[in-house]
Amino acid sequence: MTGFSMAHFPRRLLLLLAMLGLAGPARAQAPAFAPAIVYDLGGRFDKSFNEAGYAGAERFKRETGIDYRDFEIRNDTQREQALRNFAQRGQNPIVAVGFSFRAAMEKVAAEFPNTRFAIIDSAVNLPNVQSVLFKEHEGSYLVGVLAALRSQTNTIGFVGGMDIPLIRKFACGYVQGARAARPNITIIQNMTGTTGAAFSDPVRGGELARGQIAQGADVVYHAAGSTGIGVLQAVADAGKLGIGVDSNQNALHPGRILTSMLKRVDVAVYAAFTSARAGTWRSGVTVLGLADGAIDWADDSNNAALITPEMRAAVSKAAEEIRAGRLQVHDFMATNSCPVQ
Repeated sequence: MTGFSMAHFPRRLLLLLAMLGLAGPARAQAPAFAPAIVYDLGGRFDKSFNEAGYAGAERFKRETGIDYRDFEIRNDTQREQALRNFAQRGQNPIVAVGFSFRAAMEKVAAEFPNTRFAIIDSAVNLPNVQSVLFKEHEGSYLVGVLAALRSQTNTIGFVGGMDIPLIRKFACGYVQGARAARPNITIIQNMTGTTGAAFSDPVRGGELARGQIAQGADVVYHAAGSTGIGVLQAVADAGKLGIGVDSNQNALHPGRILTSMLKRVDVAVYAAFTSARAGTWRSGVTVLGLADGAIDWADDSNNAALITPEMRAAVSKAAEEIRAGRLQVHDFMATNSCPVQ
C-alpha cells in the first residue's frame, strides 16, 4: 500500500479526524504515548477487516517514524490477556479491532483508567475508551444494487461470518439494495457459524459459496473476514463474480470481483494513534457512514470492465440519495429485523 498525508483524506474524513480529537488544542500534560493494536481472529493479514486496521497503523508509522506494537489473538481467551498485557507494559493508546473485544475492554479499561483505549464496532461507555461504529448497511446497499444489475441468472448470494446482528446488518442492506434495483431477484443467504471462529474458516466459506452457485447464484457478497477468502476463491474458480468487504479486495482475483464494500477501519486506527500523540484524544462514540467518506464501494482498474454505465449511474444515484438523507437504508441492529428478504 502506498503512503499518504492528510491531504489524501476526503474532506469529510478530515471532519472525522476532528471529531476524534485531532483538531483540538493540545493538552498541557499528555499521557505517555506508546501505541498498540490487537487484531481479532483471522489475524493482521486477513485481507479484510483486520488488515484494514493494520493499514491504518502502518500509515501512522510511515508518516511519523514511530513504531507500534501489535498482537494477533488465536482464541477468545486471549482478548483480555492481550489488552491487559499491553496496558501493564505501558502501551497507550491500545486499539482493539472488533466487537468481540467489548467485554474484555470493559474490564481491562476499568482497571487501567489512565490508559487510553479504542474499540472498533462496539460501544464501551467508559471515560478512557473511544468507540467507532460504522454504517455498514449503507455500503452493503450500494453493492447490492451492483450485484442485482450485474447478475445474469437473477440470483445472487451472501455469505456472512458469525451469525450476529452486526453481520445481519450487512446482509439486510445488501438485500435492500438488490431489491431496489431488481425487485424480483432471488437472494441466497448463509452464515458460517455462531462463534468467532466463523470469521477464520476459508474452507467453509468456499463450501458455502459453491452451494450458492449450485443454486444459481452468479454474484456472491461476503462479510466474513478471512472466511471470505475462501468465498472469493470459490467464486473465481467457478467463473462467477464475488464482492469483497472492508478492505479493497478487487485485486485478489482481477476481473472476478465485482467490487468491494469499503469500511475505513484504517482511518479509525490512524485517528486514534494520531490524536493520542497530539494530546487531543477524547473518549465517546463516533458513527461513520457514506456521508463521512468512511463507507464506499471500490472502483478501480481491476473491476472497471465489470461496471456498465447503467450500473455506475444507478449506484451513483443511490449513493447521492443516501448522503443527502433522501434514502434511508434500514439498520438491522436498530430493530433486530430486516424489512425485506
